[in-house]
Amino acid sequence: MRQYNETEKNRLEQMASDYRSFLDAGKTERECAANICAIARAHGFRDLDEILEKGESLKAGDKIYAVNMKKAVLLMQIGQESLEKGMNLIGSHIDSPRLDIKQNPVYENSGLAYLDTHYYGGIKKYQWVASPMALHGTVVRTDGTVLELSIGEKDEDPVVGITDLLVHLSGKQMDKKGSTVIEGEALDLLVGSYAVDDKEEKEPVKAFLLKVLKEKYGMEEKDFVSAELEVVPAGRARDFGLDGSMIMAYGQDDRICAFTSLMAFLDAENSQRTNVCLFVDKEEIGSVGATGMQSRFLENTLAEVLNCLGQYSELALRRALKNSTMLSADVNAGYDPLYADAFEKNNAAYVGKGAVISKYTGSRGKSGSNDASAEFLGSLRRAFDADDIQYQTAELGKIDVGGGGTIAYITAAYGMDVVDLGVPILNMHAPYEVSSKADVYETYRCYKTFFQMGK
Repeated sequence: MRQYNETEKNRLEQMASDYRSFLDAGKTERECAANICAIARAHGFRDLDEILEKGESLKAGDKIYAVNMKKAVLLMQIGQESLEKGMNLIGSHIDSPRLDIKQNPVYENSGLAYLDTHYYGGIKKYQWVASPMALHGTVVRTDGTVLELSIGEKDEDPVVGITDLLVHLSGKQMDKKGSTVIEGEALDLLVGSYAVDDKEEKEPVKAFLLKVLKEKYGMEEKDFVSAELEVVPAGRARDFGLDGSMIMAYGQDDRICAFTSLMAFLDAENSQRTNVCLFVDKEEIGSVGATGMQSRFLENTLAEVLNCLGQYSELALRRALKNSTMLSADVNAGYDPLYADAFEKNNAAYVGKGAVISKYTGSRGKSGSNDASAEFLGSLRRAFDADDIQYQTAELGKIDVGGGGTIAYITAAYGMDVVDLGVPILNMHAPYEVSSKADVYETYRCYKTFFQMGK
């Protein structure tokens, strides 16, 4: 880790504090998107939908944001150069592995009330048991009213969780492979044990739970069908390590890159080029659907902006995308010496040694990868070195051990230069992930320098 002077250290610690608050404010993609929009408005950004509704035009220097189904956000500061000449674009994702409540989840078994779940993203299922969990999400009632829920985060809130078998009786369980120690259908949430005082009621514990849901939260059982409820680890982001050098929290993949790119975007000096900060959903399940990177959100928003600038044509849109440069802002696996066999040490990312550039991701024979060009990497190295930024390069583990992908290959299809750049993380996809404060700070500096390229 580099040595910081007092001013830099104060800046680093302040950024870490702001980052913890950012994580606490957005444990779901909806919450994170709403928080990003609030921050954008506080910095003078205007909603593109309002601009379109009023039939207003746009010009260089304007600051706008667009929202896609409350789960993806795009921020843009329009530069002096024609948009046809491209943008400086940083894209991250704001969804994280979790458990989702099913559509018909409530049941009673042996005097206990449960909610049935379906896990989202790649997880080790055994990591999600015997820990306090919170419920976050949105419920749309039959009458159309909307209920926003967050249960388990305040000190006075109850928490929920998934039970595990006691070690005294788990001989057979311990003989199973890690992937089957806990089955997907066993990830059911224990949520109650009180019963209604009614001897005629066949499921008195379930009935009592439904009574609580109605009286305390205004929710009926049938409302689960039109609900998006997520089970996430309860509790705040915390400093980690006796020296306070790290942060432990849920959802750092990839809200750590969302935060650092957002702060860099807001702090960057005006560029001649248009700067764009993009936050998308569904990366953990392949970037699919209406809110993932494979949707047309970026393309459609850019078309609207070009039209408001009086510059729209299909060719102008294609040129704007092709001539852009992008950082795919996503995390990499931090080298863990306790599991050294999974890494190739000369090409691993080390916690505390700065932002990590991943020339390519994918798995095994670079399957599912974007492979960045030497010229683009050269331009980034020159810019980062000029600003004395600490960065490193890495792959995600040994070649034949596994691998992973990001949104880079999707935007690369437009013909733009794209490379992955983010933060090394320990415990990736576990309920609580670990990052270095220094890496957060250096990644922010990388992103800020990138937004100022072409100034």
